[in-house]
Amino acid sequence: MTRCLGFLGIGLCGAALWAQGGGVSPQELVKPLKEQWPTYNGDYSGRRFSLLKEVNTATVKNLSLAWMIRLTPGMPGQGGGGGRGRFAPPSPAKLIVGGEGTGDLQLGGGTIKASVLMVDGTLYFSMPDNAWAVDARDGRELWHYYWKTKGGTHIGNRGLAMWNNYLYMETPDNYLVSLEAKTGKERWHKPIADLEQGYFSTPAPVVAGNHVLVGTGNDIDSPGFLQSFDPETGELQWKTYMVPMKKGDPGLETWASLDAARHGGGQTWIPGAYDPETKLYIIGTGNPTPAYTTGKRGDGDNLYTCSLVALDVETGKIRWHYQTSPHDLHDYDSAQTPILADMPFNGKMRKLVMTAARNGYFFTLDRVTGERLVSAKYGMHTNWAKGLNGNGAPEHDPVKDPTVGGALVSPTAEGTVNWQPPAFSPDTGLFYVPEWNAFSIFYLTELDPRGSMGLGGKEEVGVGSPGDYLSAIDYKTGKVAWRHRWYGMGGGGGLLATAGGLVFAGDGQSNFVAHDARTGKPLWHTRIGNISNAPQTYLLDGHQYVTVATGDVLWAFVLN
Repeated sequence: MTRCLGFLGIGLCGAALWAQGGGVSPQELVKPLKEQWPTYNGDYSGRRFSLLKEVNTATVKNLSLAWMIRLTPGMPGQGGGGGRGRFAPPSPAKLIVGGEGTGDLQLGGGTIKASVLMVDGTLYFSMPDNAWAVDARDGRELWHYYWKTKGGTHIGNRGLAMWNNYLYMETPDNYLVSLEAKTGKERWHKPIADLEQGYFSTPAPVVAGNHVLVGTGNDIDSPGFLQSFDPETGELQWKTYMVPMKKGDPGLETWASLDAARHGGGQTWIPGAYDPETKLYIIGTGNPTPAYTTGKRGDGDNLYTCSLVALDVETGKIRWHYQTSPHDLHDYDSAQTPILADMPFNGKMRKLVMTAARNGYFFTLDRVTGERLVSAKYGMHTNWAKGLNGNGAPEHDPVKDPTVGGALVSPTAEGTVNWQPPAFSPDTGLFYVPEWNAFSIFYLTELDPRGSMGLGGKEEVGVGSPGDYLSAIDYKTGKVAWRHRWYGMGGGGGLLATAGGLVFAGDGQSNFVAHDARTGKPLWHTRIGNISNAPQTYLLDGHQYVTVATGDVLWAFVLN
């Protein structure tokens, strides 16, 4: 294809548009991340590491704006109906409407937190109740899908999944929706959870083989689970709960009773990582409930909450688990993206899984067996644990539990990191993650030993932060190799690493920044607003693009 003429030499070109709307085969999903970005983390590993290197430490200074687009969710007449690229000609996008609601609810959530897929010259992304296809060359909107909701919490949507020529998205009112990628036309939708039980669905699905893996969330005392659906028909294949649900279930002995376990949380908020060789899907689970009071759930570890859990993708059976926050009392869930890599460890190659947990601790495990290899505190001021237990997990200090008089704790309930995707570079051997070091005083407000529902029963008062950082962790030791201080709560949307020796992040002061992956030194920045999603990169017509979102605006950059 020829290079198109337009802003910065990149723009519309009729001959270049013919291939748009193609799909991605299951075989392509197992390839290392390079020209395209076909799934939530780019590839199955969770590394968010692109092999592209046209934009590198030497050339990044020439990175310039290619296009931008502001998206408006909803239907026309509700203040919605579309948007277009800054440098594209005006052309109304096709609006497709679906949903089980009446259409009179417009519940907000107009921020792009989604990872943006790029397949065959088209970008696909979402907000709650909305999905779009956009021309990857110029930001021209191709179609817009709107879901009429029945309700639910609209805090965000993490993005779409793709399988062949089909897309999959979750809705806040708990439906899995399948669309035709080329047209946005709905194929089917299936219920995935009960809205009346407090569930709401924010994750991006992940397609592994012939399984659409679907998580969901809940902030009251309901059990967490992961489900697998047939990508062609939408029929349920299996459902696995993350807490014991019947007598004899593994982990029941870590709860006060079966009733406590069945109301114990362990939500599947964030997509996991998939190992095609072992067919293990590894996902982090949410906190136990009630979150801040122990009367109902006892003094045990409360499995499988706050854990890395490895499931057989064909059956949903749990193969191993590792709990990063046993008996959590600070909402320190483990719903962070795990990262898979084959790397040397103690002189031999190992199949590893790594995670930087919300509780301020970093872990490296063998991803085949779940054997713990490394445990280390990476939060500079993390103080809630009194040490490591016999399994290398932090042991909570009762003095730091919420009390009537208050307990000074770091990190806050937001964690040293929350949902934001980290990144890993096999070139540097460094795991990149935001590090938030704020302190809070946790007050216990519910004195009834039976506890309080969900996230209730406490008040949290922030008392400041000694500094937040972009941190690079050595996976072999858990030690922080370098920190770059942010003047604000940076990394709010997540990170991207590339073979060009770069790490991209937002700095918390409205700047989008490219850092040297080996040192953390900032090499380039542009002030575009608070970053709301993790950046992506792709190659099109021989040029490497970098995309990122700020609220309802998607930006694309290319070398000038």
